[in-house]
Amino acid sequence: LFRAVGDRGGEATTLNNIGKAYSQLGEKQKALEYYSQSLPLRRAVGDRGGEATTLNTIGSVYSDLGEKQKALEYYTQSLPLFRAVGNRSGEATTLNNIGLVYSKLGEKQKALEYYTQSLPLFRAVGNRSGEATTLNNIGLVYSKLGEKQKALEYYSQSLPLSRATGDRPGEAATLTNIGSVYSELGEKQKALEYYSQSIPLSRAVGDRSIEATTLINIASVKRDQNNLTEALNDIESSLKIIENLRTKIASPELRTSYFATVQDYYELYIDLLMQLHKTNPKSGYDRKALEASERSRARSLLELLQESNANIREGISPELLQQEKSLQQQLDAIEKQRIETISTPNPNATKIAEIDKQRLALLGLYQQIQTNIRTASPRYAALTQPQPLALPEIQKLILDENTILLQYSLGTNRSYLWVVTSTGVTSYELPKRADIETAAKDFLETITSPIQRDIPQQVAQASANLGQVILQPAAAQLGNKRLLIVPDGVLHYTPFQALTLAQTAGSNTNVPLIVEHEIITLPSASTLAILRQNYGDRKPPSRNLAILADPVFSPDDERIKGKITQATTEKLEANNLGLSQSIRASNRQWPPERLPFTRQEAQTISNLFPSASSRQIFDFDASRTTATDGNLANYQIVHFATHGIANSKNPELSGILMSMIDDKGNFVNGFLRLTDIFNLKLAANLVVLSACQSGMGQNVKGEGMVGLTRGFMYAGAQRVAVSLWSVDDEGTAVLMQKFYQKMEQQKLAPAAALRTAQIEMMQQEKWKSPYYWAAFTLQGEWK
Repeated sequence: LFRAVGDRGGEATTLNNIGKAYSQLGEKQKALEYYSQSLPLRRAVGDRGGEATTLNTIGSVYSDLGEKQKALEYYTQSLPLFRAVGNRSGEATTLNNIGLVYSKLGEKQKALEYYTQSLPLFRAVGNRSGEATTLNNIGLVYSKLGEKQKALEYYSQSLPLSRATGDRPGEAATLTNIGSVYSELGEKQKALEYYSQSIPLSRAVGDRSIEATTLINIASVKRDQNNLTEALNDIESSLKIIENLRTKIASPELRTSYFATVQDYYELYIDLLMQLHKTNPKSGYDRKALEASERSRARSLLELLQESNANIREGISPELLQQEKSLQQQLDAIEKQRIETISTPNPNATKIAEIDKQRLALLGLYQQIQTNIRTASPRYAALTQPQPLALPEIQKLILDENTILLQYSLGTNRSYLWVVTSTGVTSYELPKRADIETAAKDFLETITSPIQRDIPQQVAQASANLGQVILQPAAAQLGNKRLLIVPDGVLHYTPFQALTLAQTAGSNTNVPLIVEHEIITLPSASTLAILRQNYGDRKPPSRNLAILADPVFSPDDERIKGKITQATTEKLEANNLGLSQSIRASNRQWPPERLPFTRQEAQTISNLFPSASSRQIFDFDASRTTATDGNLANYQIVHFATHGIANSKNPELSGILMSMIDDKGNFVNGFLRLTDIFNLKLAANLVVLSACQSGMGQNVKGEGMVGLTRGFMYAGAQRVAVSLWSVDDEGTAVLMQKFYQKMEQQKLAPAAALRTAQIEMMQQEKWKSPYYWAAFTLQGEWK
C-alpha cells in the first residue's frame, strides 16, 4: 500500500520493522536484507531520524553475529544523526548498544561509561523499556566483574519494568541473567527456578537465541549437579536451535562469525559426553564427542569447498552479476580515493570520515549482492548442507592402516584428544586450554626468537614441555604412523613436526616428531573428504610447474633504473589498494624489501623439471595480472616465492605480494588479495607459498585459520604448503630445493618429500634449529 501511493518514507519504516521482527526471531540474514532495502529509501527522502534508526538496527545484527567492529562502525554513524534531530530515545538506544559491544569485547569500564550516559536519557523521555534493557546490561557488566550482589540489584530493578511494558524478550533475558548469577553463587536450584521461568517466555515470542542461551545454562547447572543425562538432553535441544539459526545465514563471513559466538555450546556438549564416557566407557560417548568436535569446526570451509565445485553464478540474472561487478569497481575506486586522501601532506579528517562512511555502505551492499547471488542460484539451492563425517566414514574415507588422526578440542576446564585409527578410537583427557596455551606460546617463542632459537637446550626444553602436555598421553599409539592432525585454538600455530616426546623403550629421546612421522594438518577431517570429492574425476593439468618469484616492489629497485620519471613511494601506495594498510597493520616495511634468494630458489627448482613443461615467471611478469589470467590452471604445481601477508584481524586484507611496477615503469596493483585467490581457477595438486607467515590468518573460534590456505583450497588446490612464521630467506631456498628434489627425482608424495627435506636440513649444523626447517607445514591431501 505504501508503494502504491508512493510513500517512500512509510515503505522504509515498514521494511525496517519487518527486519526487526526477523532479527528477534533469530533470522539475522533476513533482517539485514530488509534493513538494507530500508536504508537507501530513508536517505532518499531525507529522513535522518529514520536513517539513524536503520543504521542502529544494522549495527545490532552485526553485534549479535559477533562482528563487533562492524557494529561499532554503524553505531558511530547513527549516534550523531540521532543527536542532530534531537531524538533522545534513539540516542540512548545507540549509547546502550555501543556499551553492549564494549562489554562483549571485554572492556567493562568503557561499557559502563556508555550505559551511564544512556540510562538518564531513557528516564528523561520516559522510555521504560529502554531503561529496563540498560539496567539489565549494567547488571551483566557487574556480574562479569564478579560483583554478584550489585548485579542482582540492577536485575531486580530491570525485571518489573520489562513486565510493566510487556517486553517479554527483555523479561526472559533478565530472568536468565538472574539464574546465571545464582548458578555462579553456587545456588544451583534457585538458578534452575529462574531459568525455568525464562524458557516459556522466550518460546512464546519465538526468541530462539534467548531460548538456546537458557538451555545451555540449564545444561551447565545440571552437569554441575552431576545430572549428566538430563544435561545432555538440554544441550542437544540448544544445539538444534543453533544449527537451525546458522543455516539461515547465507553469507559465509557472517555464518563464520556467528558460529564463533556459539562455540561454548559445543565445548559444553563435548565435555558432557566425555564425562559420561568416564562413567560408561562402553557406551560410545567418546565417539559421539569426536563427532561433535567434527561438527564444531571448519563448517564454513566445508560449505565453501562444496560450493566451489558448483558454479553458483550459473543461471544468475545478468543484472545481478553486473551489480556485483559494478560494486567491486566502486569499492576499488573508493579505496584508491582513501589512500590518495591519506597520502596528502595535511589529510582532511572530515573527508576521510566521509570516504569511510561510503566504503562501509558499499561493502554492505557488495556482501548483500553476494548473498542474493547465493540465494538466487539454482546450483546453490541444490547444495544440501554438507554433513560433517561420522566416525565410520572418517575411518573408511580418510584413514588407512598406516595413517592415524589426532583431533584436539581445547576447553575451559579440561581439553581432549582423540586418536582415531582405521579400526578404533581412543580418547584422552588433557589439561585445560590456558595451560596448553602457555606451553604452546612458550614453544613458538623459543624456536622463533633470534636469541633463543639457536640454544639447543632451550629449544629442547620448550619442545619437550609442549610434547609432554599434548602428545605424551597417546605416545604408545603413534608407532611410525603418518599423523593427520586437526588442531584447535593455539595449536593452529604449532609446528607439530618439531615437538619431541619423552623416551620410550626402543625410541630415541629428544628426536623431533618428524623423524618418525609424516605430518599433515587439516582444518577438519571432513574437509579432506570434500576436497577428494572435488578433484576425484579431474584430469591432471598438462604442464608440471609454474613458479612466480622475485617481483619488483620498489621504485628504488635497480631493475627499473631509467624507466620511471616520477617515482615516489606515495604514488606506489596510491596504486596499491589496501596493500600498504595490510603491510603497516602487520608491522612490516613499506615498500617491501626485495627477496634475492627467491630467484635462486626458483631457478634451482625449475632446473629439476623439463623446460618444456615448466614456466619461470620473474621480475615485472611476476604480477597480479599473470596470477589471475587463467593460465595457472594448466599446471600441476604452482609456486609463489615472494612476501605473504596474513592479517589476523581482517583476513580479507591477507594476500600475496606481486610486482607493483610494470616493465614500462608504470605503477600497477601488486596485491593478490584473498578475494582474488578465491576467484582463481586452479587444477593444481600442490600450491606452495614460499612466503612469510603464509599459513597464518585469523584464528576464528570453530573455524580455524581463515587465511590463504582456504583461499587456494577453494580455488581448486588439493594441498597447500605454507609457513607458520617469518622464515629465513636463504634457509627457505635450501629447504625448497630439497623438497622438490624428493618429489621430482625420488617421486615421493609431497608430504613424504617435505618430511625428508626437513630431516636432511635438521642434520646440517647451519640449519639444525627448528626455526629454519619447521615453519613449513602441509595442509590437505596426504596421498
